[in-house]
Amino acid sequence: MNTHLKGLLITTLGVLFVVPDSLFIRLIEADALAIAFWRGLVAGGLVFVFVLLREGVGAFAQVLRAGRPTLGYILFFGISAPGFVLAVTMTSVANVVFILAAMPVFAAIFSRIWLREPISARMIWTMLGVFAGLGVILWGSHERAGATWQGDLVALGVSASFAAALTSVRGLRTRSMLPAVPLALIGAALLIWPFTDVMAPVAAQWPLLLGHGLFIAFAAGLMVLGPRYLSSAEVSLLILLESALAPLLVWFAIGEDPGPWALVGGAMVISVLLVSNLVMLAQVRRKRALGAV
Repeated sequence: MNTHLKGLLITTLGVLFVVPDSLFIRLIEADALAIAFWRGLVAGGLVFVFVLLREGVGAFAQVLRAGRPTLGYILFFGISAPGFVLAVTMTSVANVVFILAAMPVFAAIFSRIWLREPISARMIWTMLGVFAGLGVILWGSHERAGATWQGDLVALGVSASFAAALTSVRGLRTRSMLPAVPLALIGAALLIWPFTDVMAPVAAQWPLLLGHGLFIAFAAGLMVLGPRYLSSAEVSLLILLESALAPLLVWFAIGEDPGPWALVGGAMVISVLLVSNLVMLAQVRRKRALGAV
């Protein structure tokens, strides 16, 4: 199997494992912070054990030696993990995942600020289209039960935070960031611990808590490993699968109707990103073809 196909399979599998994330949050009857604690502790603990068995304790020291990029990744990823749980409990699942789809836009902005990378004309048009779609989603949040603009803003912060995490380690593509994942997840869980009764949901809902953490562990690990073999455009296209499938899964499983505003705004966001990434992918392949001549 060539590395490109390997990257496609690993990343796609990672996306499929993350699709039920919001459904688990809906099904678990507990405080948002308690859900975030167990999500981070179980997922982080499983990834920690996997890295320890596969690479040894030295893997954690090695990834930390990268310095500020790794610390930035741990900080921003650690913020986005419980932030996602909070956003899902405050607004509709459709709103959250459609807003999270805007991550490439925030990544482009952070790349311009931190890495001095120019923003292409394609990306400017993408930003305008995405922000128009986000505006539609935010506008519609006050018109249906279960969706709030406050939760939408939290989701916007999560999208920006995760984009910041990915941007901070852009220069470390040759190094696996998998050992940093449990440090972020477990670190966030430990910070949450004093602020909620983490044991309250355990007795009655431990299977859901364990299953939730297991899915996130697989998703986090695969989504770190797979993209190392793909272009950013291909990764972005695959991640759009989660934005399309997660609201449908929740709608089918528990009847949470996304509402017309979320569907229209989400369709705008996904369509703009789809076209933008297809254009980028075509440009990359054209350059490779010219380079091979």
